[in-house]
Amino acid sequence: MQRRTLIRNLSLGAAGVVLAAPAVQAQKKYRWRLATSWTPALDVLQGNAVRFAKVVDEMSEGRLKIQVYAAGELIPAFGVFDAVLQGTLQMFNAAAYYWAGKEPATQWFTAMPFGLNPRGMYAWYYQGGGLKLWEETYAAFDLIPRPAGTTGNQMGGWFKNKLESMADLQGLKFRIPGLGGKVYAEAGTTVVLTPGGEIFPALERGVIDGSEWVGPHDDMKLGLHNAASYYYYPGWHEPGTTGEFTFNRKAYEELPADLKAILDYAASYCSEQMLAEYEAKNVVALNTLRTRYQGQVEILPFPAEVMGNLRTLARDVLAEEANRSPMAKKVHESFTKFQAQISPWAEMTDGAYHRLVRG
Repeated sequence: MQRRTLIRNLSLGAAGVVLAAPAVQAQKKYRWRLATSWTPALDVLQGNAVRFAKVVDEMSEGRLKIQVYAAGELIPAFGVFDAVLQGTLQMFNAAAYYWAGKEPATQWFTAMPFGLNPRGMYAWYYQGGGLKLWEETYAAFDLIPRPAGTTGNQMGGWFKNKLESMADLQGLKFRIPGLGGKVYAEAGTTVVLTPGGEIFPALERGVIDGSEWVGPHDDMKLGLHNAASYYYYPGWHEPGTTGEFTFNRKAYEELPADLKAILDYAASYCSEQMLAEYEAKNVVALNTLRTRYQGQVEILPFPAEVMGNLRTLARDVLAEEANRSPMAKKVHESFTKFQAQISPWAEMTDGAYHRLVRG
């Protein structure tokens, strides 16, 4: 009740327009549909979308109800962008790098190889102009994006065979999206983009030789530990992966100001909750892998040579991708400038602290 009262007061007081709206408009009820790119087995990702709908329902006192659909229930996993663009749905929950074919700039809003961690990503969105650039990018599609939550720093992924050198990446069939996938392609890897729910059968049948997804909790939910034996870290390709709640502009603008404020609040609240949930559940899942699956699964750091070479390739890939569109160039410049500004602070605080406690 306190949360509902707070957001209603904030939205009414800040907007200043709802108070003057006709009573019939204030009582109007809205029904939205939200489709995700996640299978129901992914309880944190899909659960975050359900949480979002619940918070909106509570805050609006039932004036805005959102029906949530998992990938494939209403729309295919990678069909949600077009469904919302066309107005078939009012919103979707996915990851912006899935839409690189529509606009290369979208990739930076999910994650950049060797880029910002979750705290850095949020700082860039809300204090470094990242969200405004995201809105500008999606304006061409009449969509309005909001950060939906971060997975934290991901794991590097599952491999059927052990990695010893860069030569082991050549000819490898690996499932990975985004800019990280383009780096692997430069290393001679055959990159495959597969929805989360289809990764396990592809890995088990040998259609792919490896895959990244998120981290121990999600990866075990998908059963990846039963299809590959070598689990590598760190997630250099996605150090601060962020999802999206994206609205159809027309549907969003039809809402009164307080409901728009509620949508924004719900996205922010769910972002916070998702990271907390992943951090807690990954700890448990990692311990399970180390104990129950000892001898079946080997958890390894990437070889130093592989990391060094991938970082060099990443610089070239990012420069090339940034030149694919004016918007991508603009976003890349903003991202890299902000990372250069924040890195000394992160090194002095988080970096120094972790080295201290590790010692």
